[in-house]
Amino acid sequence: MPQVSLEQWQTLLAVVENGSYAAAAEALQKSQSSISYAIQKMEDLLGLQVFKVVGRKAELTPAGKALLRRAEVLIEEARQMEALAQQFTEGWEPEIRVAMDTLFPDWLMMDALEAFSQQRPLTRITLIETVLSGTEEALLQKAADIVIGGRVPPGFLGDPILNIEFIAAASPDHPLQKIERELGHQDLRLHRQLVVKDSGRRDIDSGWLGADQRLTVSHIWTSINAACRGLGYAWYPRLKIQNELDKGLLKPLNMSAGGKRNIQLNLIYTDSDYAGPAVRLFGEILISKIKEHNLTSQPDCAPDL
Repeated sequence: MPQVSLEQWQTLLAVVENGSYAAAAEALQKSQSSISYAIQKMEDLLGLQVFKVVGRKAELTPAGKALLRRAEVLIEEARQMEALAQQFTEGWEPEIRVAMDTLFPDWLMMDALEAFSQQRPLTRITLIETVLSGTEEALLQKAADIVIGGRVPPGFLGDPILNIEFIAAASPDHPLQKIERELGHQDLRLHRQLVVKDSGRRDIDSGWLGADQRLTVSHIWTSINAACRGLGYAWYPRLKIQNELDKGLLKPLNMSAGGKRNIQLNLIYTDSDYAGPAVRLFGEILISKIKEHNLTSQPDCAPDL
């Protein structure tokens, strides 16, 4: 068992922060003698001198300085434990799990996570990135508390939150960009298509998959990096590749038809009737961030990946 109490470590910190025993006594609303006794008792238990008195001020010894750093961590941990216990008492969940289709903009999710963490810093967050049926599986298997995905399965209610525009794109140096006319599907068939693999067990294919050559990857950012290197073409969410478009790393393909598609993403609560306050708060913050950036939601149609 620890010999020095948390209250004694708090007294040590108060003396340092206030500069003297008298000032610490006033800050803690205790007598100066009780402060002096607490410090003396601590030194006796530790077998070393923590403070030395210089004039009217109490200064830390080298050993005291080392102990102070650990005491600050100890007191902060105790404060967090009490805050966490209070959070549980008020009904706040200790953890929330969010499943996000990788079509959803990363930066927008980071904005929401940052805002949520500022309000509920002690709530743990698990972010699951999913593709195609993996999003629906996270919902059906209750692997997440809140899901952002394109399809709302029967038995669930979803709110449309974001319309994702897809554009066919490739590197400016890709052979398809050299063709001086509008491109058709026969042109695309002759070149490598980049495909993001379904993260679910159903392994669903989505979008136009007419190319004889394919490079299949497990994450959309791998596909984007491959496209920037000229390894193929794909349909990408504009919000995902806007930076690459602005930098000239990717360029829309000049398609005669089908160059642009749209899909609607929905926010779905796994247990809409019993979602806890932390899950609800995260959903509200996410929607507010979408509105803050003037992003809209419209009817969906199937994308090409």
